Amino acid sequence: MIVREGDATAWRRLSMGLTLTLPVLLCACPGALAVDVGLAGVFPGKALLTIDGGAPKIMAVDGKSEQGVKVLSVDGETATIEADGKKRTLRVGQYVKSQSASTAGATAVLTADNNGHFLTTGNINGTTVRFLVDTGATMISLGASEARRVGIDAGKGQSAVVNTANGQATVSRVKLDTVRVGEIVLNGVDAVVHQQDMPIALLGMSFLNRMEMQRDGQTMTLKKRY
Repeated sequence: MIVREGDATAWRRLSMGLTLTLPVLLCACPGALAVDVGLAGVFPGKALLTIDGGAPKIMAVDGKSEQGVKVLSVDGETATIEADGKKRTLRVGQYVKSQSASTAGATAVLTADNNGHFLTTGNINGTTVRFLVDTGATMISLGASEARRVGIDAGKGQSAVVNTANGQATVSRVKLDTVRVGEIVLNGVDAVVHQQDMPIALLGMSFLNRMEMQRDGQTMTLKKRY
């Protein structure tokens, strides 16, 4: 299996180890977010949760609900919760915003840096990730250490070969539970994990092909189509 991975300019900059750090403006229209849950710690049979930015609260695996959130199980450094009827497994330090309604039409507005690149902070499976928008990348692309930080086991993925500016590289093809940019949330998004580290994750077409993309000078607007 061979997949095109990134345009030559963006990939060459990444392979040279250049870090892009200029700030990006990220705006989003109001969404239909129901609850924001973070896992601050775990104890035997209990989880320390923050709900909608409130003070940490210890909740037991007892079926009781707080603001629409239940703790279903605790295992090691993870807890499985139910928020607005949806099950999520969080690791300590992760958070998730559940959706009570469709976000079709949700938007995110990005501003280019001085080099014309669009960068943004989003999250994968509830963990914060820094993205470079790359329309030449077939899928979202992650470096090895970034994937481990997000909690992805690349060894369980499907082996594939991608074409980069530096030639072909072997990767693992995986599926991401959730990807968020601003108030845009997609579930079950295809991605590849490289064997080497990358200075930044690539936000490729497996995410972008579900967007309406409009560029106006230094501004790019993403609007979720479905």
